[in-house]
Amino acid sequence: MYIVQTFQVLHDWWRYLIGLLIVIVAVIIGQIPFTAAIFVKAMSDGDSVIGMDETKMMNILEPNLNLFLMLLSFAVGLVGLFLVVKFLHKQSITLLTTSRSKIDWKRVWFAFILWGIVSSGFILLDYYMSPEDYVINFKLQPFLILCVIAIVLVPLQTSFEEYLFRGYLMQGIGVLVKNKWLPLLFTSIVFGLLHIANPEVEKLGYVIMVYYIGTGLFLGIMTLMDDGLELALGFHAANNLFTALLVTADWTAFQTHSVLKDMSEPTSANFAEIFMPVFIVFPLLLLVFSKKYNWTNWNEKLFGAIEEPIVEVVEEEEEESNF
Repeated sequence: MYIVQTFQVLHDWWRYLIGLLIVIVAVIIGQIPFTAAIFVKAMSDGDSVIGMDETKMMNILEPNLNLFLMLLSFAVGLVGLFLVVKFLHKQSITLLTTSRSKIDWKRVWFAFILWGIVSSGFILLDYYMSPEDYVINFKLQPFLILCVIAIVLVPLQTSFEEYLFRGYLMQGIGVLVKNKWLPLLFTSIVFGLLHIANPEVEKLGYVIMVYYIGTGLFLGIMTLMDDGLELALGFHAANNLFTALLVTADWTAFQTHSVLKDMSEPTSANFAEIFMPVFIVFPLLLLVFSKKYNWTNWNEKLFGAIEEPIVEVVEEEEEESNF
């Protein structure tokens, strides 16, 4: 139903192509302040960004300013996406979000709180088990500024990614290819590959792509089974927000004034970082959601065909006879 309802709006293939180009342009425009700030700071320090590695580039600005400017491009991208949906596809935000009559914010908050507690627990457990790998990074004033930036902009960043991949592209590809497995697989792979430039990949190796693509699959399955984005929106926001507030490292994409700083120097990703979330934690979460929201008919919802609803045309004579 979540993909099928896209037949109600303008869904020509060329609209999605133009829409995607507009969204990309919006993101590029949103990146201009970040790029300009990096160039100005590098020049004032006597450096050049040409040939500068990703890790050094992410550390060139003050962390709060860096985070604000980095997340700004996603906020602009989200605005661009909503404008495309409204004016190019004549689609409401509700139809892009869910098959329900209105957005179910209880679902968003349930996923947000559940994963916030679980992910924070994992971080605190790792700190308890390996305290030598961390230092206390907490400073009140920078942390309070971080809280404001993160609470406002991180949900916009994660919402942009969910609306783009699990929403716009999932629906658009679905109505074009008339099945569910291809948009699920395609959006998950592309979502994962877009993280390939993250500094974590350089440190942990390309095997971490299993985690990124696996996360995309998890979010896509959640969206198709629940006929809406609400759970994915809540999960993704909690994942990035609590991580930004609780822990940072010199080799991660998010450089923040978090409570803890990971001082370890990983040379490769391990089981706990990749395979445990993808193959143990995520399936358990799907089980929890399936029990709470009574998910059934998994095969049909994930692999079934998509058929355009037949709209009955009422003849003018029949309409007149009703008066």
